[in-house]
Amino acid sequence: MKKTLFIISIVALLCSCTSRSFTIADGSFTASIVIAEDEWPGVLRAAEDLCIDVERVSGNLPTLHHSMEQKGSIVAGTIGHSAIIDSLIQVGKLNVTEVEGQWESYVIEEIDGNLIIAGSDRRGTIYGIYTISEHIGVSPWYWWADAPVAHQDRLTIDGRRHVQPSPKVKYRGIFINDEWPSFGTWATNHFGGVNSQMYSHMFELLLRLKANYLWPAMWDSRFNEDDPLS
Repeated sequence: MKKTLFIISIVALLCSCTSRSFTIADGSFTASIVIAEDEWPGVLRAAEDLCIDVERVSGNLPTLHHSMEQKGSIVAGTIGHSAIIDSLIQVGKLNVTEVEGQWESYVIEEIDGNLIIAGSDRRGTIYGIYTISEHIGVSPWYWWADAPVAHQDRLTIDGRRHVQPSPKVKYRGIFINDEWPSFGTWATNHFGGVNSQMYSHMFELLLRLKANYLWPAMWDSRFNEDDPLS
């Protein structure tokens, strides 16, 4: 019995030693979001969504910065396109050998008190950012399916290294088939047509689901001619 308890104690000690909890929000504290100014616009959009998602859950809106100002921040960027991420790689603090040059992959890891999200390409970085959103309780379907977001005063994430390899299926997405009358009527009632305002929600859903492909409505719709902003 004593031997069993000793083994359990050793296992618990090892588990506690390997756990690296990173705090995203706790009461009035909220981690800042850091994105380099030279990042892709889509990555910046995802970072802004993450700020809103943290507020949805905790009630506090994080600040978005373009430079490292303090520890305890969430830092996201694309390898080769983010001065902040590239500097961490150059000084040997961030190892990206498993994802660099790959398709839509990313690594998430706590380094020097910051949670780092490094994507192999722009979608890899975006997927990594939305992974945090889903982890804290914001479903990719929060808008389309009215999936509820439960309030939490404290948000944490395991800061141990996580590597997401390239997807096994290269192209994944949605085909909007025979959009009239149901889908087209809904889009017209809410957005004035099957237009860019509707598609902005559609594309956000795709990226939150880690998809990369859209076959737009085509029965009586012309994606770019109906609305050039699409």
